[in-house]
Amino acid sequence: MRLGDIIENVPYRLTAGNTDRELLAGDIQITALCNDSRKVTEGCLFICVKGANMDSHDLAAQAAEAGAGAIAAEHDIDLPDGCETPVLRVKDTRSAMAYFAAAFYGHPAEKLRTIGITGTKGKTTSTYLIRHMLENSGYKTGLIGTIEMIIGDKHIPAGNTTPESIILQETLKKMVDEDCDAVVMEVSSQALMLHRTDGFTFDIGVFTNIEEDHIGPNEHKDFDDYLHCKSLLFRQCRTGIANIDDDHFEQVMEGHTCELITYGFSKGADYRASDPMLIKKPGELGVLFTISGRTDMKAEFAMPGTFSVYNALCSLAVAKCFDCDDLQIEDAFKKVKVRGRIEMIPVNPDYTLLIDYAHNAMALESLLTTLKEYRPNRLITLFGCGGNRSKTRRFQMGEVSGKLSDLTVVTSDNPRFEDPMAIIKDIETGLAKTAGSYVEIPDRKEAIKYCIENGEPGDIIVLAGKGHEDYQEIKGVKYPMDERDLIRDILEELKEGN
Repeated sequence: MRLGDIIENVPYRLTAGNTDRELLAGDIQITALCNDSRKVTEGCLFICVKGANMDSHDLAAQAAEAGAGAIAAEHDIDLPDGCETPVLRVKDTRSAMAYFAAAFYGHPAEKLRTIGITGTKGKTTSTYLIRHMLENSGYKTGLIGTIEMIIGDKHIPAGNTTPESIILQETLKKMVDEDCDAVVMEVSSQALMLHRTDGFTFDIGVFTNIEEDHIGPNEHKDFDDYLHCKSLLFRQCRTGIANIDDDHFEQVMEGHTCELITYGFSKGADYRASDPMLIKKPGELGVLFTISGRTDMKAEFAMPGTFSVYNALCSLAVAKCFDCDDLQIEDAFKKVKVRGRIEMIPVNPDYTLLIDYAHNAMALESLLTTLKEYRPNRLITLFGCGGNRSKTRRFQMGEVSGKLSDLTVVTSDNPRFEDPMAIIKDIETGLAKTAGSYVEIPDRKEAIKYCIENGEPGDIIVLAGKGHEDYQEIKGVKYPMDERDLIRDILEELKEGN
């Protein structure tokens, strides 16, 4: 593709290479886009970006020697003497990279209806629910999120919640090639901060909620920065759908440039929920509620807790933008299932067992508080904590589980390069601050077996921390370990034993 066609929407100036080529630079044929010096190919456009641990401006000479057809940079770079590789100076290479990628892949977002979802909680569940609704209504819909990317019948494990712009645009192009009508994607605050979604305008942007999270080194310097980055989505979409009940609703929507649709329990919401009633069936938990405002319907949602109503409402609002009918929406509500997000696993009709990704104190507290509303006979929580991570998280999760659970089963998660028993002892430091009962079973399969064998009628058992993950990382090696497989093996062993 001509370099001139790739860079046409990005202001630049030519600062290196043979200046006589300035008029010809646009005619250079570019074969690929690259921001990783290890993946430079002959004729690629190499984009220098500053990462958390490395600045690829320092590797520009290496990229030129490897055959890069052109280089984009934010500041002066050192090139070999006599090098004629043109260097394009741009204001922000990350933003420029997103525009370059959109052009290189033929602006695929313009050929899809694009839905971006941002927020601290609810993004993953909402993306799957929206996809289910749209597919039910005849819209072939791709998905990009924390767990995976879905393109037609292909399910590809995800690397980041929102991929880097080159991968994102390539993925959107594949969706167009697969005749997708729409795409729904999680848009993280990091992605917005790092301009991964620049280069196109979302048809619909969704705000679920915001709480203090992702604040620290290599993330956001403070909550105000986190909030600001979330708000950027609503200056990059045509229609905004937002949770009006969130305490920071006004701040997130400040400066928005989109048509705004709201949802929540508040009287002023465009899609308003009322009269929530918890539903508890053998092995299942859910919520029944009424929706009024722009539509009137009774809804039964197959996920537990009042907070699940918000996920249902935002998904409903998106579906209505696609003219989905109430019957299609009601069907999706009843059938929704998201891997690793309050995922109920049928084990025994006498009690409920579920898997959830809750892997920090905030998420665990929210989950357990919700489940206690169902007044279980006992609330049993199994979890561990990751190695080579903050000890504070272990203390906090131990304390949360000790306060809210009737029994905590402390086990191993991803110990990485730490001693699993040392991690368990840190968790127990938090548990010791409470009166909660706990047992220590380091082997995760044995811990799950203990829960299954000792479950009592009316119990709710939570396997927390792994969620969609299907591995356990020990000393730098990822070993296959899917809790669903462990549960199946345990049930077969118990059956054979009886």
